[in-house]
Amino acid sequence: MLTFGSDYIEMGSFDKYLITGFSGFVSKHFIDFLESNKITAEVLGVDIQDADFDYKSYSFVKCNFQKADLLSKSDVEKIVNQFKPNYVLHLASYSSVALSWKKPVESFANNTNIFLNLIETIRLSQINCRILSIGSSEEYGNAADGSLHLSEEHLLNPISPYAVARVSQEMLSKVYTDSYNMDIIMTRSFNHIGTHQKDIFVIPSFAKKMIALKESSEPIKELTTGDTSIIRDFVDVRAVVEAYYLLFKKGKKGEIYNICNGKGTSLNEVIQKMASILQIEVTQKIDSNLVRPNDNKVIIGANEKIKKDTGWENKYSLEDSLKDILDYYKTSI
Repeated sequence: MLTFGSDYIEMGSFDKYLITGFSGFVSKHFIDFLESNKITAEVLGVDIQDADFDYKSYSFVKCNFQKADLLSKSDVEKIVNQFKPNYVLHLASYSSVALSWKKPVESFANNTNIFLNLIETIRLSQINCRILSIGSSEEYGNAADGSLHLSEEHLLNPISPYAVARVSQEMLSKVYTDSYNMDIIMTRSFNHIGTHQKDIFVIPSFAKKMIALKESSEPIKELTTGDTSIIRDFVDVRAVVEAYYLLFKKGKKGEIYNICNGKGTSLNEVIQKMASILQIEVTQKIDSNLVRPNDNKVIIGANEKIKKDTGWENKYSLEDSLKDILDYYKTSI
């Protein structure tokens, strides 16, 4: 089992990581993980948006950023052939389910084609690297058999444009692994939460609104929400990025791994937990505009496979995550 700590230093030459979707919150936490564990590495981040964190401030990680559109084959070819990564962490996507309902064509085309551009370039360039194709728990959809702990073998039932695109990406990964012998590992990453996540997502949105409510002089603290009865499997982003690193090092080629907490929590429970941390009472008002056309009611994952193959363990409770998120947004609002 890999061990981490202040005395852990990666031996040998630097591993080179290409991270797409670099301006999202996951990439920062992945680099933070490398840095805090003194893992020497060279990282090239790629995104169509500018990075909003200081990627030059690390000691053990040499990090650079390149702005590029992954829909451009020439851009992808130039990046891949010049950098020649050992590992590719493919985070780039339109990752909002809600956005995929508003812009289904754009969401599907982007998420599928940027991945295809990337792996086809790597194939043609004959670069020997391991690729993490990041998928989503949304691929499972509503489990028709009522399963509450969804394993990787469970039948997929995507019910949003975003989820269909993720399934397509996963199927392309299987094709390129089985037919071209490429080294691709697939994840179905469940709802990961943490600091630096954009407030278009539900948990940071709640956090910012509830902090504002606490500071408000209004006697009734009313929180506008969508459907808060839905149940999700929330996992701290710090646990997620450790899982990604372990999959790079110990995951099995061509396999699919759930990355999840293994426990379900309703959005209503999340609101109550945050209210308790903030020491306020809130009432909820449902805005029909925030309710999606079709939503998964319950998604809870099983994580035995990644534990068995890599030794991964989730070290963060939901309460720990929510406290950190609230502390972060108290200072960033």
